[in-house]
Amino acid sequence: MANLLFLGGTGRTGIHVLNEAAHRGHRVRALVRDPGTVRAPAGVELIQGTPASIDDLRKAAQGTEAVISTLNNSRASDNPWAEPVSPPMFMTDATRNALTVMGEQNIRRIAVTSTQGAGDDWARINPVIKALTKALIKVSNLTASYDDHDGVYHLLRASDVDWTLARAVALTDKPMSGPPRAAEAGSEKPGAQINRADLARLLLDTLEKDTWISKTPLVWNARG
Repeated sequence: MANLLFLGGTGRTGIHVLNEAAHRGHRVRALVRDPGTVRAPAGVELIQGTPASIDDLRKAAQGTEAVISTLNNSRASDNPWAEPVSPPMFMTDATRNALTVMGEQNIRRIAVTSTQGAGDDWARINPVIKALTKALIKVSNLTASYDDHDGVYHLLRASDVDWTLARAVALTDKPMSGPPRAAEAGSEKPGAQINRADLARLLLDTLEKDTWISKTPLVWNARG
């Protein structure tokens, strides 16, 4: 059993992390803007606040041993042209705050979600897919999200904590479909999708087993 600080509890991946962590017997403290909107399972403590505030993070992190973040730079919908909802560089600023608080409170371990193509993964993408993706990013509102994911990547790479950055392929809300696959980019051909429930499982596995430290694995479902 571990004491976990969780960021992103109101998101579609976040609720799976809360449920899975509670099922495994972890004590979870989730920092959320409005606790009344979160259907948290027993064993999850909801703390009102935002990771954009370092003081809120300091309060929420007290007594915890590891951090999980599924924060996202949100838009009004999944449509690439939907208007941004999150402030610019929200994830980057929150990660910077989290790393500062971790240093202050001697918390060593953090697992963070990201996306395929962010950070140094961009150079490994198939040239045809890269050209199409670049064109879509340029004409849509995806630029802010990719810039934010890049910022998180660079902060973690420069830190001295034990970090894992799990890069998901296309996320779905399908039920669990078996153990997710994870591999260093370029070492295996990834599948097209990862469901949020299995991504949550992988994040908790990395913390419990101390795997993928200082790594950026791609994550996908082997089936489905």
